[in-house]
Amino acid sequence: MPQPKLSRLEMRVMDAFWTLGASSIREIQEAFPERNRPAYTTIQTTIYRLEEKRALKRGRKIGNAHIFEPLISRGAAQRRLIDDLLSLFGGRAQPLMAHLVESGKLTLQDVKEAERALEELARKEERP
Repeated sequence: MPQPKLSRLEMRVMDAFWTLGASSIREIQEAFPERNRPAYTTIQTTIYRLEEKRALKRGRKIGNAHIFEPLISRGAAQRRLIDDLLSLFGGRAQPLMAHLVESGKLTLQDVKEAERALEELARKEERP
């Protein structure tokens, strides 16, 4: 099943779920910093949209509050965002990598970790 495309606010709401685990709408709303906290109804609408996108599921009910649980992982959502970003560059990572290097956001440690991951991938592809 393809991962749903999430808006910026949806990602922030999902981040709260990934941090807190199963939560009510109120708990998620209160997880946002008090300054610039979205309204309860904004979070409620966002959670219902995430439920429609199958990123969340409605679990048990405590009193009048429904408890929602994430259905997608942080890693899966991040991979979808990265794939969407790369598609803007025709699927090429080079322009993105060049920008990260020029902006100083790509460290030598990041490069070493990427090299290790590429070596591991190459080893897996060599196995029958």
